[in-house]
Amino acid sequence: MILGITGIFGSGKTTVAKIFTKYGYKRIDADEIGHQLLNKKPIKNRIIKEFGKSILTNNKIDRKKLKNIVFNNHKELIKLDKIIHTPIIQEIKSIIKKSKNKRIIIDGALLIETKCTNLCNKLIVVKTNEKERLKRLLKKKKYTKNEIINITKSQLQQKEKLKYADIVIDNSKDLNYIKRQVEGLI
Repeated sequence: MILGITGIFGSGKTTVAKIFTKYGYKRIDADEIGHQLLNKKPIKNRIIKEFGKSILTNNKIDRKKLKNIVFNNHKELIKLDKIIHTPIIQEIKSIIKKSKNKRIIIDGALLIETKCTNLCNKLIVVKTNEKERLKRLLKKKKYTKNEIINITKSQLQQKEKLKYADIVIDNSKDLNYIKRQVEGLI
């Protein structure tokens, strides 16, 4: 059983995916794969060619610098997506193929946008209310309100993602509420 889990930025999809791992699911984190691929030579070279050497720190792609470019200019984000999405999808497929665990959860914010739902038997969409989502993201102090808005704008909106859902998990309350929903699914 391969489950895909998605939701808008800050919806809590990773929290939910990690709960599934406690029940024996292998978690494939699309974001983490993307981070690892950024400094693989062929991809790194294509990104530097596209965005310039100013995105480097200590000869490595500085994700914060790159994020500032792509989430403030949609055309730049499209350029990055064209470079990175196909290798991420290839890596996800490779991990699935090699996995001895037949219970897998693919944690990816852009599963719908990248047309990866065909890799999944079921698609879970994590939803949350806007006020709670903003509060949680700002509490982490990793993003400014403007960054949150720009990142969110770059994704399919929650009401659109929900149209693709086989299963919806509501993350508008506390962690125990989410755990009970996952336990009910398991």
